[in-house]
Amino acid sequence: MDDVESRIIELVAKSKNLPVSGVHMDSTFDELQVDSLDKINSTFAVEEMFAIAIPDDSLNSLKTVGDVVRGVERLRAAPPEPVS
Repeated sequence: MDDVESRIIELVAKSKNLPVSGVHMDSTFDELQVDSLDKINSTFAVEEMFAIAIPDDSLNSLKTVGDVVRGVERLRAAPPEPVS
């Protein structure tokens, strides 16, 4: 398990008061009973944790823990946007 994966799994587990062993890459937010408010709060935490900005319009496409991990990895690998 890489750093991004383990940190996001820990974040989700902690936010829902679940054991880390109960959260997996293929765990859906429905299975974990993550509602829209939980998802928004987790998004802020992930943005702060990894110093990234997650586009608001991408939140609806995040259905599993793995979706979040892959999205964070993509955002971290992308070149920074120029400041205007």
